Amino acid sequence: MISIKSEREIKLMREAGILNFMTHEEVKKHIKAGVTTKELDTIAYNFISSHNARPSFLNYEGYPASICVSINDEVVHGIPGDRVIKNGDIVSVDIGVELHGYHSDAARTYIVGEVSREVRNLVENTEKALMIGLSKIKEGAKIGDIGAAISEFAHKHGLSVVEELVGHGVGTNVHEDPDVPNYGKAGTGVTLKAGMVIAVEPMLNLGERYVYMHDDDWTISTDDELPSAHFEHTVLVTKDGYKILTGDKTSDEKE
Repeated sequence: MISIKSEREIKLMREAGILNFMTHEEVKKHIKAGVTTKELDTIAYNFISSHNARPSFLNYEGYPASICVSINDEVVHGIPGDRVIKNGDIVSVDIGVELHGYHSDAARTYIVGEVSREVRNLVENTEKALMIGLSKIKEGAKIGDIGAAISEFAHKHGLSVVEELVGHGVGTNVHEDPDVPNYGKAGTGVTLKAGMVIAVEPMLNLGERYVYMHDDDWTISTDDELPSAHFEHTVLVTKDGYKILTGDKTSDEKE
């Protein structure tokens, strides 16, 4: 069931979103060659906990860590561990924060050291694809409008769209209805209404779109072992557009 958030709920979700942004900024400081993915997870856990909140992903359906850290050909759900980040890696960090019983969800992909121009384009264009998808959001628009815009942009830039994984609603659960695919046909799907909160999260691949799940039952990688990038924001649907809930505090003044 799709829920419409009250003003009180939106305020609480914005607070969770600001903390999510702050956590990303804290983790970002430590993403460099020589650091393990587990170190990033510990930093995020300690930061979130110090603000009287909890990581949304920890123990979610058995997930054993606080954040997801996916490297290079790993699309999503990489479990932090002993893996050491190296120069030339791209590192996707997905963070969920629960505060006052409400969740926020956001992801970014970082470039470590020197990478090829095509890998840099992958990362930059995945972030642009997110913003292009968000630009279609307003009351009365369709879910399909978002995915159609993302996939059109991706294909124009020679990138493929992962279809097995989609965005989603967010609220008292980190994953709620509706699904928000990164592909589709404009003018189709659920009609957006003011007060809905959704996470839009393009996952684009440098090679083909096909993916597989590792034996850990979480990590998902590209079949062809070519890199993948991931960006995500939790946003509020408004009468005339959208408001990013996982941005910094100053974004409230701009939106």
